[in-house]
Amino acid sequence: MRVLVVEDSVRLRTYVGKGLRHAGYAVDTAADGEEGMWMAGRMDYDVLVLDLMLPKLDGLSILRRLRNRGSKTHVLILTAKDTVQDRVKGLEEGADDYLVKPFAMEELIARVQALARRGYGVKNPRITVGDLTIDMSKRTVTREDQPITLKPRKYALLEYLAIRRGQVVSRREIEHHIYDERSEPASNAVDSAVCTLRKIIEHAGGDPSLIQTRRGMGYIIEETSR
Repeated sequence: MRVLVVEDSVRLRTYVGKGLRHAGYAVDTAADGEEGMWMAGRMDYDVLVLDLMLPKLDGLSILRRLRNRGSKTHVLILTAKDTVQDRVKGLEEGADDYLVKPFAMEELIARVQALARRGYGVKNPRITVGDLTIDMSKRTVTREDQPITLKPRKYALLEYLAIRRGQVVSRREIEHHIYDERSEPASNAVDSAVCTLRKIIEHAGGDPSLIQTRRGMGYIIEETSR
């Protein structure tokens, strides 16, 4: 999943970006409101983490403009403003959630996870495909009840395919949601990552054909008959 963090504090921006990347998210960052508006307008992010008190363009103005344009990106307001009126105003302008500074990184990640799931109409944090189970809250994977250890980006790839289960996902969509601007993929990066992921899952046992290739279109994860 791809997240945009718009925060003018270098320390906090770095902290949030690092925490989300460690959790497996592709993260882009912006240091002021104008940059954040430009980035949010040119790409559909799964979640936007938005400070309110920003230089050049405030967070509420960004939110208002995005909603007026029809953007459906889920927005988590991250701010020091903690009055009821502030929270109500943000929600009225189209925010989906509100987190007051200071905050615990674990809570921020949990809220981002919930918003990302909501964007795909998924409420249950556990996705099961055949004998494969992905727990998006714990960020764990098991097959035939055997744990599978995945590095953050491989987990993010599997989670994205699973959350889109039954649908063909193009290479471009995978690039968009898994890689951020700090890690632009090589031309064969997606194919290589899927190949490696498929081998890891197959090695864990069970039906080896959960991740299938649709030549010329992309990849699909779905339960298949043995």
